[in-house]
Amino acid sequence: MTTRRVPSPAQAAGALCALTTALLALPGMAPSAQAAEATGGAPSATPACSGLLNKTFPRLQDEKPQSLCQYSGKVLLVVNTASYCGFTDQYKGLEALHAKYRGRGLVVLGFPSGDFGNQEKATNQEIAEFCANTYSVKFPMFAKSHVSGEEANPLFAELTKASGTRPKWNFYKYLVGRDGRVIDAYSSMTSPDDRGLVRDIEKALAP
Repeated sequence: MTTRRVPSPAQAAGALCALTTALLALPGMAPSAQAAEATGGAPSATPACSGLLNKTFPRLQDEKPQSLCQYSGKVLLVVNTASYCGFTDQYKGLEALHAKYRGRGLVVLGFPSGDFGNQEKATNQEIAEFCANTYSVKFPMFAKSHVSGEEANPLFAELTKASGTRPKWNFYKYLVGRDGRVIDAYSSMTSPDDRGLVRDIEKALAP
């Protein structure tokens, strides 16, 4: 009759420690993957920041730098805005879109600019107060900048290149997928509740 030896608690703990050490030493494993392997779970997935989003801009309200990488894995609707334009009322529809679909992963990003008809207020504080007080805008807004021509900010320069079309007036729109690639561009005449735009957003949000 063979007698099976049962390891003592100290021996079991030592074996577990050795196993964990070996797993942590495996090359190319990220800490999250190492921890997941040691506990038998799956590694947590963090969306990689695409080249398009690997940029930082001042926030409109306080001009604190904000990395666009925080929106990795989201569907983005990027819009150049203005306070004195005939299309300014689109703020209502943009905020409605953001509120309706943000739970599914949509984020509207606003970039005020005076490039077209000089129809934007002079200071970021004035713009922020106007957006909050007039349209109760809650989607992310960034400091006033150029969105067209040689002085275009880096995001709009890349959006123009990727889509093959530059903003032609205020409230031009670019839809960006979860993978950080431009899906399409929409003219100022395309309202936020336009059926085609909403259909494209819902398609991009689909699992």
